Amino acid sequence: MVHGYGNNISWTFQATSIFLAQSGFACFALDLEGHGASQGLKAFVPNVDSVVHDCLCFFNFVKQDPQFQGLPSFLYGESMGGAICLLIHFADPLGFDGAVLVAPMCRISDNVKPRWPIPQFLTAVAKFLPTLAIVPTADLLDKSVKVEEKKIVAEMNPMRYRGKPRLGTVLELLRVTEHLSQRLSDVRLPFIVLHGNADVVTDPSVSKALYEEAKSEDKTIKIYEGMMHSMLFGETDENVETVRNDILAWFNGRCRRK
Repeated sequence: MVHGYGNNISWTFQATSIFLAQSGFACFALDLEGHGASQGLKAFVPNVDSVVHDCLCFFNFVKQDPQFQGLPSFLYGESMGGAICLLIHFADPLGFDGAVLVAPMCRISDNVKPRWPIPQFLTAVAKFLPTLAIVPTADLLDKSVKVEEKKIVAEMNPMRYRGKPRLGTVLELLRVTEHLSQRLSDVRLPFIVLHGNADVVTDPSVSKALYEEAKSEDKTIKIYEGMMHSMLFGETDENVETVRNDILAWFNGRCRRK
């Protein structure tokens, strides 16, 4: 399981892991570089390829455990984590039996991108000061979480990154999303992509493009009316349950085929 930008595997993200574990699935995740309890400057991701390598090494290590031999293995990613899952697939095309992509960051929404001429200026500055946290963008928590009480809970996460995005991180994520948007047709593993049509952080239209262009023979898309970016925590309990059940049904369907 791969978390999103500024988040970590505890607090809000772990709720889905607990749900899946209670449903009979072994779940494994790690805090990405610069996130949570992992090493690195907070929220500084200078090279996503290194993060992909870390995740792939960890997941392959887990799969070597004798108790998991012969069992199907799946990728699960939220937001930036969804993009990383696709990159893991490209790095190891036959390594996993499928992927669950929740509001994947295959393109950053124009609603949170800084406007011209700011990007051009920031690009020039980033060459010299990549760790500088000055990218002007709205608070992602407010744009991600619908239920006010859940915003308070999410804000209490002691490991959540609260600063402005770092120049080097933003440039790297823009590079990665541009790369992914050009390689949607290279996706071949079974997947389900889930996105809210009220998401203003990542672009649901690119999830639709992924579904249409991917060469996967087994692919599913779910677009949820009125849901925002944080579908598995920030929505009403009823909405969260709907998304969870769709994911569980997809997992169960693929495991029964093995």
